Amino acid sequence: MVRENMEEGLLTSRYQLPPNETKPTGNGADGDGLTDNLNMPSQPAASSLTLVLVFCTFVAVCGSFSYGCSLGYSSPAETGIMEDLDLSLAEYSVFGSIITIGGMVGAILSGKIADLIGRKRAMWFSDVLCTVGWLAIAFAKNALWLDIGRLLIGLGVSIFCYVVPVYIAEIAPKSYRGSFASSNQLMTSSGFAIMFFVGTFISWRTLTMIGAIPCVVQIIGLFFIPESPRWLAKCGREKEFEASLKRLRGENSDISEEAAEIRDYIATLEQQTEASFLELFQRRYANALIVGVGLMLLQQLGGNSAVVYYTSRIFKESGISGSLGLQVLAVLQVPAATIGLLLMDRSGRRPLLLVSASGLCFSYFLQGLAFCFKELPNLKALTPPLALSSTLIAATAFTTGLGGIPWIIMSEIFPINVKAQAGSLVTLVNWSTAWIMTYSFNFMMDWSLVGTFFFFSGISGLTVLFVAKLVPETKERTLEEIQASITHFM
Repeated sequence: MVRENMEEGLLTSRYQLPPNETKPTGNGADGDGLTDNLNMPSQPAASSLTLVLVFCTFVAVCGSFSYGCSLGYSSPAETGIMEDLDLSLAEYSVFGSIITIGGMVGAILSGKIADLIGRKRAMWFSDVLCTVGWLAIAFAKNALWLDIGRLLIGLGVSIFCYVVPVYIAEIAPKSYRGSFASSNQLMTSSGFAIMFFVGTFISWRTLTMIGAIPCVVQIIGLFFIPESPRWLAKCGREKEFEASLKRLRGENSDISEEAAEIRDYIATLEQQTEASFLELFQRRYANALIVGVGLMLLQQLGGNSAVVYYTSRIFKESGISGSLGLQVLAVLQVPAATIGLLLMDRSGRRPLLLVSASGLCFSYFLQGLAFCFKELPNLKALTPPLALSSTLIAATAFTTGLGGIPWIIMSEIFPINVKAQAGSLVTLVNWSTAWIMTYSFNFMMDWSLVGTFFFFSGISGLTVLFVAKLVPETKERTLEEIQASITHFM
């Protein structure tokens, strides 16, 4: 019966009692202390919002902030590094792009690392890699050490890209999971914006040391937060599982129903053999795999990473000051991410994705028109304002939805027995497609400015159709309900 309920996404607790019947004070052999004393008030665990939960999320998204810092570092540091170390443009291009190579390698390892040593230790490992990378850049005397440092940062932040949203999804109650997970994109945008603005006032070596600060803060904070209760349950660490869940939901909360739901789901998964990478492609996981890989692929094929890296060139081609355009663009990142955070658990994932992809489709079409007008003498004056406004619309639309939601959905839809393999795959797809797009973007621009943005507009239109037809709504559903409804257990 449990399996039937799971296939319908309607998991029920084996600990649920009829109305008016008194709850026991314990949970039998499965663990004492799951329920509170009868004389103490309790609240449903599914609606628990505690300071511990907020603090855990803050510590986790320090990794997202570090990722944002790595994205925003290369632009303001370019002039200083090239002058101080006498680098050629080709050498600096290698330094700027090698982070994606590290990202692809880290993506392959990210799921396995988080599954093997746990979510907390995976974040520790990432912090060590990133801190060493930032220090290598800060004290670099030549291009080799710059590249080594940037490569290590790529390894570290790609693991963050996987483990941070997974950890947040596994600790947050269903009613707050979307908003808490959206803080991932908010902190990424904040790191990007801060590095850009601070970098205009201080040296590149000092800026590097600032980039290491969130890693140090997270290393310290990880000593004070619990491990993911779902990962502990999967490992069979019952006492730690109960203690972690109780700490996250509050001492006066009733965690018996949520704990039973997690146990039931883990018990069903244990009937399946531990999935290998090839087993991930079985029919039972097809829906989740199509959604996860499809969102990551479309996110990057839509061109946002390339547009962000080469915004200065786009503005120059449009007749706009590159520095002014970048400043305005960076300012928009934080409020746009904040809007996405506030709307996540109100409107849901699907509506935000649809609005985001539609906004990108419209804005890139405008961008293509702007470059069309550039070739027409009577309309050439419209190119700068149209190019600037379309770029700002695109940045806002991406940050609000497609920037962070694919990572949230990735953390929600895969069962825990294949989450490591699936997480590595979708993260690898994201980073490798980002590398392809950033590498080919200049060639596309040389081929046709108009054609490049019409291509991105078409991909965004396909994203609208993909979301409308295939992406499930995960708002206010437990992870077990989501995974059971999208995965068919044979």
